[in-house]
Amino acid sequence: MTAGLTFRDAVDTDVDTLVALIESAYRGDSSRAGWTTEADILEGQRTDPEGVLEVIKSPDSRLLVVERDGEVVACCQLEHRGIHAYFGMFAVSPKLQGGGLGKVIIAEAERRVHEEWGATEMQMTVISVRDDLIAWYERRGYRRTGRMTPFPYGDERFGVPQRDDLQFELLVKPLV
Repeated sequence: MTAGLTFRDAVDTDVDTLVALIESAYRGDSSRAGWTTEADILEGQRTDPEGVLEVIKSPDSRLLVVERDGEVVACCQLEHRGIHAYFGMFAVSPKLQGGGLGKVIIAEAERRVHEEWGATEMQMTVISVRDDLIAWYERRGYRRTGRMTPFPYGDERFGVPQRDDLQFELLVKPLV
């Protein structure tokens, strides 16, 4: 699974490719080819060029791009937040989901934030009704905290909810 993979920080010229990747992994019919789709709970966009560029430009954040044979196949956001790091904007091409690539990427992300930033914990937020996704993270050592934050209803930059019970749950994993 790691053969031919390269990891690098995103640059401005990656924005359109990354937006397309993220959208394909979570929204619309193309996302149904993988298992991470949110198409049944959210319509509309998952991100936009401005949001991706903001992550790329932020001094405390990086957008890690994963390529195989020169093709962008995955990405994830890593944000330095003191003693912990935040993991977000994780997307794997739907046609490659289910083959172990996600495990490789999250392990590399954890290694990087621990070695480069000294982070002792990785944090993320996941829509609480995404039981299959939360279970996947739990198998990687993340634990549910029960700490919830509201979904930004009415802000279409994050999608158009198809149900009224969406919220984010904080998941954490010690890195030491």
